[in-house]
Amino acid sequence: ELISLLSRAPTTETSSPPSAAMQQRRPASGRPSGTDGSDFSYRMVVDSRYQRVADGKSRLGRLILVQALHQVAGGALLLLALSKGAEMNKFAVMSVAAGLLAIVLGEIGRRRTMAVLLRMYTSLSSIAVAFSVACIIRSELFFKITKQNTESITSHELLEVVRVALGVLLQLVVIATTTRLLQNMSPPRRAS
Repeated sequence: ELISLLSRAPTTETSSPPSAAMQQRRPASGRPSGTDGSDFSYRMVVDSRYQRVADGKSRLGRLILVQALHQVAGGALLLLALSKGAEMNKFAVMSVAAGLLAIVLGEIGRRRTMAVLLRMYTSLSSIAVAFSVACIIRSELFFKITKQNTESITSHELLEVVRVALGVLLQLVVIATTTRLLQNMSPPRRAS
């Protein structure tokens, strides 16, 4: 019986034109079942906001990875300086420690979409960059630059300056990205 029913099923060439009831329902074919279409504009607003949050989280994840590489480079330069007999710079140590803690908080906040952790991440990573800048300012390199004695600048010092400058630029991008992500995560304000 099943085979005979299937063989009688109309094909596309022999199908008759749709009935009036079918013609009424055709425009709603893109709409999910169970809705009357009145919530369409609301759903589109929510969808785009969620998409912006997902895009922001993805972008922030890439920035956190770049920051982690930046911190590893800072730690390596610190260890290199210590191995050459330089005295320990407390600002450099605090910068690396604060930066690594910020990365951990940022990654947890990004994965769990926790605004508090993302705010702490932004603040702590800004503090880490400030410590890096303070480290450069308090070093002999700053005096060499201010006295325009550029011949005595070592490659290690130059590499540290470039790393800190890139860290400042990276931090500006991180602040902008995290702020945009936090704005998209917060519920929209209702007009009163």
